[in-house]
Amino acid sequence: MLNKCKERRQGRLFVVSGPSGVGKTTLIERLLKEDPGSRFSVSYTTRRKREWEINGKDYYFVDGETFNRMVKDDCFLEWEKVHGNLYGTPQKEIVEALEQSIDMFLDIDVNGAIKVKERHTDSCLIFVEPPSEEELMNRLALRGEKEIALRMKRVHEEMEKKYLFQYSVINDKLENAYRDFKEIVETVRRRRYGKNHC
Repeated sequence: MLNKCKERRQGRLFVVSGPSGVGKTTLIERLLKEDPGSRFSVSYTTRRKREWEINGKDYYFVDGETFNRMVKDDCFLEWEKVHGNLYGTPQKEIVEALEQSIDMFLDIDVNGAIKVKERHTDSCLIFVEPPSEEELMNRLALRGEKEIALRMKRVHEEMEKKYLFQYSVINDKLENAYRDFKEIVETVRRRRYGKNHC
């Protein structure tokens, strides 16, 4: 297990970001299977649910009116408009988890990650990048994504902001990417809590 800590301590916020289709969710899900003491933050979105997605697991799917009301009520740690849809990170759930010594993992877009860092300065930002643009385009096509040219334009904008992240992982081969991702998480935890924090 990655995290067997029982002592009372503030949880850590890990913000994982990068282009759509790069494999962020896969890395996080694999880590959490080995690390049941941590939790994934489920975002809210106005985007239509895909066939394989589960409401409450992948996203909370809501209409625009509900989302805008949540913005007005300051329910989000951050929110963004991406490809015409709204995405928001729930604030209350994250704050409560961190206070209960639970490490939280966020899978959000680059601009959202930067906003989180502004509000939670000790959060850890990890950028996941593709081995090449061609490979990313292939992954998006296999996933059935539309408007790939528009998405690739956003990729360029996101890659330009990579320098704002403390760590980066190239997701070429999944095993290697996961090894690097896991090592980053463990390193950050050791630096914060010391060698004998468990």
